[in-house]
Amino acid sequence: MTSLTLSRIPRRWPLLAAAALLAGAGGWYALAQLAPGDRGVPPIDSSSNYEVTGVAVDVAGKTADEARSAAWRMAQRKGWKILWARLHGASPDAAPALPDSTLDSIVAGIEVEAEQVGPHRYIATLGLLFDRGRTGAYVGGANGQTPRSAPMLVIPIQFGGGSEMSFEGRSSWQKAWARFRAGSSSVDYVRPVGTGPDPLLLDLGQSRRPGRLWWRMLLDQYGASDVVIPEVYLERRYPGGPIAARFVARHGPDAEIVGGFELVAASTDGLDRMLDEGVHRIDALYIQALGDGRLHPDPSLTIETPDVPTPDLIPADAEDPLASIVDEATSSSLSIQVETTDVATLDQAQAALRAVPGVTQAGVSSLALGGTSLLAVSYDGDPSALGIALAARGWQLEGEGTTLRMRRGRAPASATAPSPSAPPPDSPQP
Repeated sequence: MTSLTLSRIPRRWPLLAAAALLAGAGGWYALAQLAPGDRGVPPIDSSSNYEVTGVAVDVAGKTADEARSAAWRMAQRKGWKILWARLHGASPDAAPALPDSTLDSIVAGIEVEAEQVGPHRYIATLGLLFDRGRTGAYVGGANGQTPRSAPMLVIPIQFGGGSEMSFEGRSSWQKAWARFRAGSSSVDYVRPVGTGPDPLLLDLGQSRRPGRLWWRMLLDQYGASDVVIPEVYLERRYPGGPIAARFVARHGPDAEIVGGFELVAASTDGLDRMLDEGVHRIDALYIQALGDGRLHPDPSLTIETPDVPTPDLIPADAEDPLASIVDEATSSSLSIQVETTDVATLDQAQAALRAVPGVTQAGVSSLALGGTSLLAVSYDGDPSALGIALAARGWQLEGEGTTLRMRRGRAPASATAPSPSAPPPDSPQP
């Protein structure tokens, strides 16, 4: 796997690849009909362990087991130095030496990335997981640590074969994000599994939706404050041959580009390793954006509440600033029905209500696109005054009590012109 320049990948599809895509067109239709059990890739590890990958070892011994044990001991020593250097921004040679018994207690697991086992030799590339709680006592004060971000909802999108996929099926890009151990990252990723309503809610269309109403509902449902959209564009040069990938890191409801890069896998067998490398490099882009102050939640996704002085901050002999408001107006909780054919109609109705002085809240209590939605409205005043204010904005408010109906206002009827055949009342009769 080698790195390319940031220029756009040339899209030269050989005839053989085009024929393969046409032959597999039915596969995409079958993929769209996947059963719910065929979707979803749960993350393998969401803990906060430190991870060190790519530790190479080559050890000889009297037996294969002895060579393996010695190699794993060596990997723990190398991994500890790499971890200490990463957290302190120093050279691995400056890391303090720890005895093997201590390393055994702080290493939570060893992952075999690749290995070759012989009768007297062990060659491998290993990954190590260090327990954060136990390792913290030996790491000491680490300099240059980036603060952890707000919860970020992850929508990975894979482009390839003339179509895109997020959670409609088990794509290779989603699997790579599920394999990623996000505990050691400064970005708090919220990774959906891909089951239930995820394929319908978190797709390419949602990632390009500018309206904030739906984003607020989705982020609240998944317990996130903002969204990141990592994308990968795959191009297979020919069947079984090199696979070129262009990675783009996007952030926010407007899908702003944080950065991008390109990688190439020599063959289909190296696709997963290339995607894993892509996930780590995109994570590094998000961490850099967090340190630069660019990876912060969009203010338009947060509903701000007015600051009201608390009773303990008001002097005992002072007049309550809210008393005059309560005396002059009575707060009413209204349930308003609105016919919502689409999202734009709902947004317009809420905007009209919020523009009326005295309306302190206008939220959706029941959503029914194509039907009648319910809005919960808090209004400081007489409901009849609310109807007059809405009429000036092109809306009609019908009904009595606390349950009302809101609809678009009708144009006033034009005045009837006098008949030309009727003479004026004061004119003399012939």
